[in-house]
Amino acid sequence: MAKNNSRKSVAKVKSENGAHLGFEDKLWAAADKMRGHMDASEYKHVALGLIFLKYISDTFQAKYTALQTQKYANPEDRDEYMAENVFWVPVQARWSNIQNNAKQPVIGQTIDDAMTAIERENKLLKGVLHKNYARPDLDKTRLGELIDIISNIELIAKDEKKSSKDILGRVYEYFLGRFAAAEGKSGGEFYTPQCVVRLLVEMIEPYKGRIYDPCCGSGGMFVQSEKFVEAHGGRLGDIAIYGQESNPTTWRLARMNLAIRGIDANLGPQWADSFHADAHKDLKADFILANPPFNMSDWGGDRLKEDVRWKFGAPPANNANYAWIQHFIHHLSPGGIAGFVMANGSMSTNTSNEGQIRKAMIEQDMVDCMIALPGQLFYTTQIPVCLWFVTRKKTADPKRKFRSRCGQTLFIDARRCGTLIDRVHRELSEADIAEIASVYHAWRSEGGKYEDKPGWWKSATLEEIASHGYVLTPGRYVGAEEAEDDGQLFEEKMQHLTATLAEQFAASAKLEKTIKKNLKEIGYGL
Repeated sequence: MAKNNSRKSVAKVKSENGAHLGFEDKLWAAADKMRGHMDASEYKHVALGLIFLKYISDTFQAKYTALQTQKYANPEDRDEYMAENVFWVPVQARWSNIQNNAKQPVIGQTIDDAMTAIERENKLLKGVLHKNYARPDLDKTRLGELIDIISNIELIAKDEKKSSKDILGRVYEYFLGRFAAAEGKSGGEFYTPQCVVRLLVEMIEPYKGRIYDPCCGSGGMFVQSEKFVEAHGGRLGDIAIYGQESNPTTWRLARMNLAIRGIDANLGPQWADSFHADAHKDLKADFILANPPFNMSDWGGDRLKEDVRWKFGAPPANNANYAWIQHFIHHLSPGGIAGFVMANGSMSTNTSNEGQIRKAMIEQDMVDCMIALPGQLFYTTQIPVCLWFVTRKKTADPKRKFRSRCGQTLFIDARRCGTLIDRVHRELSEADIAEIASVYHAWRSEGGKYEDKPGWWKSATLEEIASHGYVLTPGRYVGAEEAEDDGQLFEEKMQHLTATLAEQFAASAKLEKTIKKNLKEIGYGL
């Protein structure tokens, strides 16, 4: 795998992947002002709503300013904005009006009216925006201070190349990380780092067909899928997007995130649990991209023991990992492929029928590729994770130029990949993503130039996997990296090493003698 640990490369990774947006400390300063007066979860609602309002207002204002410089353009013509998927923001809803009234006692009502006006003018946002700023228990002085802080945050990148960041998603990531403990959450709900999403997308290449994510979070998978199609010269109309999310705040965030980009997606009529209220029961997706909540213990499995989705066996009631995996498989089209994030334990667990489910899946030849990822990729959890790729069809597909992979699974150990962007966070570089994806594509492609690389990747047979007790951990299969042979005979090497060691011993003895002499001269002889 590509390695680059220079300071320059670290700076590049930060720039490209957007590890830090630059306003985390400012948001936390606002939280310090308000958290004594409201729950952390409520503050999250308040802040995200305002940030979204500023984002669409800034986007509108940028277009407004550009139109002012055009000779025959009318900055107040709504069609000019709709043509470029820019939301029309009425005068009373523009951030300048919010900022100018931040110190007024009626600021809460001003914001609610702004949200209502934006929903009225933009059908995609109807019922999505947070509108409860006028309530009496929300401290209006601190609300004004929060507005002042957000006013100084640059949400529109000046560099066109960087304007595609999933800003709202990154804000959500930040809030999850800072407030999860305060909210008393048990963990499991984690924003997926952009580099992981890009790797999933590059691996499965969703050019054309139905894309599905039953736990879609803030919609980052869909955003990256659309970017992939655009980057490779495809047509956005060739993909159809389906999703579902059980958290109402996150569902609204996804609606906002997609709406900003003009992405048309069916996220169901409202937020709902994919296990108990599947919004897309009849969907057979060509591509599934997902990062389901890890190790969910309260998913209601006791009420779904005989569910049609459990083709390979009933998942345990105290852990939803294998319920998610089977849910994905259930919704795959005959030639579909699913790529998703899982906790590392999913690759080897034998608890409560999980091992038997995994064995049945492997024997049905469903597992196409397994990737072990490096640690420290997620902001909000240190749980080691891996990527699964499962498919219903491993036979040759001339249309997609796939060879037959029947009875084979590719294992990739990418734990040594990535670059530390700060003391505790790592990101996969563009080179890492490209190399991992290219290995997979070469392996599955007709005429692809694939070779096993000890320590990194290996194509294993079903018989080999069975011999390892149906464990899917890549480290079991890739072996150790081959050491480079310097061509020197063992006897010659040992003579050289012992001679070097003798020199070092002599130097050490000389240094010890000198130190003792110096100590004796100042009255501290040994």
